Amino acid sequence: MYSLASDLNLVVSATLALWDELRDQRVFLTGGTGFFGCWLVESFCHANRDLGLNANITVLTRSPEAFARKCPHLVSNPAVSLLQGDVRSFSFPEGDYKYVIHAATEARARQAKDVPLEMLSTIVAGTERTLEFAATHGTQKFLLTSSGAVYGNQPPEMTQVSEAYKGAPDPLNPASVYAEGKRAAELLCALYGSQSHIECKIARCWAFCGPHLPLDEHFAIGNFIGDVLANRPIVIHGDGTPRRSYLYAADLAIWLWTMLFRAPALVPINVGSAQDISIFELAQAVAAVLKPGTEIRVLKQPAPGVPPARYVPSVDRAYELLGLQQLTPLEECIRRTAAWYTA
Repeated sequence: MYSLASDLNLVVSATLALWDELRDQRVFLTGGTGFFGCWLVESFCHANRDLGLNANITVLTRSPEAFARKCPHLVSNPAVSLLQGDVRSFSFPEGDYKYVIHAATEARARQAKDVPLEMLSTIVAGTERTLEFAATHGTQKFLLTSSGAVYGNQPPEMTQVSEAYKGAPDPLNPASVYAEGKRAAELLCALYGSQSHIECKIARCWAFCGPHLPLDEHFAIGNFIGDVLANRPIVIHGDGTPRRSYLYAADLAIWLWTMLFRAPALVPINVGSAQDISIFELAQAVAAVLKPGTEIRVLKQPAPGVPPARYVPSVDRAYELLGLQQLTPLEECIRRTAAWYTA
């Protein structure tokens, strides 16, 4: 049986030495209802209670009602305040906020295809608005959740992408809207960081798995888990050869909190797993963990002579600068995610 408390205990124990500077302080978080945001608020509340921090977190959300339906236990926590607003135009709450985490991003493939200008505006204007807030409300440390998409397509001969890689997406390809938005968001952090005392930390995030991950979006691992839980065959719409890697949600929370408190300013750090797996192998792993014998359907055949596409980070910098590493193996990620959805 899945226990959220055990995951949150892992987060707090792995970050125990970091939290004292948050004592009696306030955090401002955008994107609180998303996958990242839910884990950050959950782990904040757990640490705040267990360590007696007397800290508070203000969560920006477009729909407090939706947040309340999704996480009623967080809404009722006295350390949590909800602020209704659009990330591009929200009204600034009063008082100083020493810490700001900007995790509001529309990353859905459907939005990138159907309303790309809305996606670009949300990322770029939302980042600038949040930085404006930070610059005028006593913020010392600002964390941007950027993306591995800023590197563009990974060369097939490159098994892992390091932060030193200077590749980029095609700016004339409309499909690059999410990636180019994140590049602009990083540039905004550099500009605000150079003109203020804000330490801007850049987390280039890759692929993840865990409770709160949608099972019906463009995330392959979520779709596969959803297929098995619904007693359907696992369907791979491509040829199954692309290689990806997945970091568990509790590990993600550990990495993001550590970066907020300890990462050097304007030094991008990949956040993800370096342990790659093909999409077909991923489907096999999901089936093996959850329901051995599940049928796997691959709808396309690999093109002869074409190397597999990769989206896999190097995480050497995270380990060398901050001692961060993957704690939860993939099989356990799959098991815990499914157990959360069936609890």
